[in-house]
Amino acid sequence: MSIKPYLLTDQGFVNRDELRYPFEERGLQFGDGVYEVIRIYGGQYYLIKEHVERLFRSAKAIKIKMPFSKEETYEKLDELLKQNNVDQDAKVYLQLTRGSAPRDHAFPKDVPANLYAYVQEMPRKVDALQQGVTTITQPDVRWDYCYIKSLNLLPNVMAKQEATEKGAFEAILHRNKKVTEGSSSNVYLVKDGIIYTHPATENILHGCVRMRVEALSRQLGFPFIQAAFSLDDIAEADEMFISSSTAEVMPVVKVDNITVGTGNPGPVTQQLQQAYEKDASIPKSKSIFPEAAEERPVSG
Repeated sequence: MSIKPYLLTDQGFVNRDELRYPFEERGLQFGDGVYEVIRIYGGQYYLIKEHVERLFRSAKAIKIKMPFSKEETYEKLDELLKQNNVDQDAKVYLQLTRGSAPRDHAFPKDVPANLYAYVQEMPRKVDALQQGVTTITQPDVRWDYCYIKSLNLLPNVMAKQEATEKGAFEAILHRNKKVTEGSSSNVYLVKDGIIYTHPATENILHGCVRMRVEALSRQLGFPFIQAAFSLDDIAEADEMFISSSTAEVMPVVKVDNITVGTGNPGPVTQQLQQAYEKDASIPKSKSIFPEAAEERPVSG
């Protein structure tokens, strides 16, 4: 059954051939796709292998065939930076959908996937990284397969907007008072030098930076325990922080009306921030720490 030629849009009636976006795109109509956000420092990708591996895992989980092999994906992402002469801090947003086809819940047959990626400049959030951020808590009402980095982000968007309207940086999500993760980050609690975070189950996104935080924590001698903590534990926490490709290792100094620890970024978080900077090859001239702190040894 063919679609009639004229469509109603926010710009009035237009011919379907003149529409500025593909209206029969499954990512647009169903959220039928996956995505990645890859951090770039000084024109170089950070954790690109982890991001590409997760992209392929997510695509496989929802049965979308990538148009490129892994090796081709690396090559094309490198070429994307060259084409744009990228030499600064930035990010790449990459989106893969099941393609464009007449609207039907069932998968279309023999339709190629749609993929695009673009580069956007993104300076580091220096003030927030140095001073810490405030957060709120929200019930986690998302689906049960959060390990897939899918386009179905409306619950995340609503939680983030609630945080924004309350002047907070992030919304920390919980199920029956057990903290899962943030609307766009993983969440950690520090008590007596031990780092706690939700296990890497299907209920959270297995963050690429999260994996590095675990490795860096062990290098620094901090026990890293994958065990969910509760909202009630926050009042007794020494420190909290969140992590993501855009937030890096971000100190949390307040959750709702609760001041975390001293209300300042704590020593465990700061050592992880320094280890992150070293791991990401961030030059000392762009470090978030004063010059004296740059020379401080990073150790447990």
